Amino acid sequence: MIEIKDNNIDELINSNENVLIDFYAPWCGPCKIVSKALDQITNDKIVIAKCNVDENSELAERFKVRNIPTILFVKNGKVIDKAIGNVQKANLEVTINNLILTIN
Repeated sequence: MIEIKDNNIDELINSNENVLIDFYAPWCGPCKIVSKALDQITNDKIVIAKCNVDENSELAERFKVRNIPTILFVKNGKVIDKAIGNVQKANLEVTINNLILTIN
C-alpha cells in the first residue's frame, strides 16, 4: 500500500494504473475497519493508496473529501467512482472487479 503525499499524488493518479485512494484519519474508527479490509485485498490490477487527511488536508480539499473514510477510484487522473463510510470488504472487492472490467 502506498502512502499518498502532496508530492507523489499526481504521478500516481496520472499513470495508466487503476488507483484506489483511501482518505482516512488515524483517530477514525470506521477508517480503521476499512483500512483493515483494504490490507486484505490483493489485486495486481489496481494500486491501493492511503491519504491521511490530517496531514494532507489540501489533498482532501482538492478531491472534495468531506467525510471519512472516503474511497476514490481513479483512472488516468479522473475519479470514476467513490465510496463513503464503512464499506465492507466484499463490497470493495466487487466494486474493484467491476471497475477493472469496465475501464480496461
